[in-house]
Amino acid sequence: MSRLAPIAITGLGCLSGAGVNLAESMQTLFSNQRNPQPSRRFTTGHPHCYPVLELPAEFTLPLDNQEKVYARSCQLALVAAREALTDAGWDERSLRGKRVGVCIGTTIGCALNCDDFYRAYKEDDNPDIGIIKRYLYSNPAAVIAQQFRLDGPTQTIANACSSGTDAIGIGSSWLRAGACDIVIAGGADELARVTYSGFSSLMITDPEPCKPFDLKRKGLNLGEGAGMLVLEHEEVRQEKKVRGYVLGYGTACDAYHLTAPRPDGAGLKQALAEAFATAGVSAKQISFTNAHGTGTPDNDRVESRVLNEILPGVPFVSTKGYTGHTLGAAGGIEAVFTLACLQRKEIPANIGFSEADPELPATPVQENTRIEGDIALSESLAFGGNNAALILARGDA
Repeated sequence: MSRLAPIAITGLGCLSGAGVNLAESMQTLFSNQRNPQPSRRFTTGHPHCYPVLELPAEFTLPLDNQEKVYARSCQLALVAAREALTDAGWDERSLRGKRVGVCIGTTIGCALNCDDFYRAYKEDDNPDIGIIKRYLYSNPAAVIAQQFRLDGPTQTIANACSSGTDAIGIGSSWLRAGACDIVIAGGADELARVTYSGFSSLMITDPEPCKPFDLKRKGLNLGEGAGMLVLEHEEVRQEKKVRGYVLGYGTACDAYHLTAPRPDGAGLKQALAEAFATAGVSAKQISFTNAHGTGTPDNDRVESRVLNEILPGVPFVSTKGYTGHTLGAAGGIEAVFTLACLQRKEIPANIGFSEADPELPATPVQENTRIEGDIALSESLAFGGNNAALILARGDA
């Protein structure tokens, strides 16, 4: 596979349990703080109350009637998209006449937050159909396009936990193909009782704050949020500042298991090989890796072994200890963090890590760490065996 043209990134936006914007999130990461708590949004009958990372209770979502019209995932996506567009210097008026595409990854979207309706329906309570209407109206990509009056292509990607990474890769391909002038790309996902119960039943949820790559890791903490990038064609960008570049993207499915990665990491290796080839860079040029790092035994074992083989000695970190696992939003949020860390020339400590696992040949950084170089890797490993990777460069690279 040959090298592809770099795609300029002019705007970044994100929110999660780490912060309601990029600046607040970075402050949390480099202060090495987190505060997982029982969910305020739902309760369950589980004997264990697993912690999650939610947005602050006082944070107000942007649309009228809150979640009565659009699902929470759409509103999270909209907040991050607005921040990214503002960062890129665009507003609704200046976007007129531009071909603006929207490509958003999600896993939950809103499909699993209709259980109140189904419960009432099962009990013959004649529930309000408004919940179902909300579901039908809540395509995250379409909501962003509607709110900003955009008329370019719109696509919502549902590919498990690699969805946000895939959306950025696909959005970049639209620009290379000449289908758009600008693309808003990333991921968004809300918390849901069904998701929480599902991960609990899989026994991969940690009853304590998660510990990616640690010997005593027990699983993940769920989170919510969104991360968005504004991608621009060079002819549109002109003299505008550039936050960074999408250099390469790779994706591969190992088709090994519904939830576990293939032990030899073949799918991840294939995705990395494609990302390096399309970026035209070598492993030696990578300054750090933003790892998927869920805190589950299988994921961290496979990922550590692949990183040790492909990128020996390259520092890596999982930021999921700060945000929780935001599922379809994770790739978008982590791409934003990756670029912000490249600009800062520093990566945060892998929070929760304290004791090395002898089965893991590579271990993450344990303190805030200065980095050299202009290029970094952000990778996602998803249920179903899908693997996706982005190679990103700092804007002045």
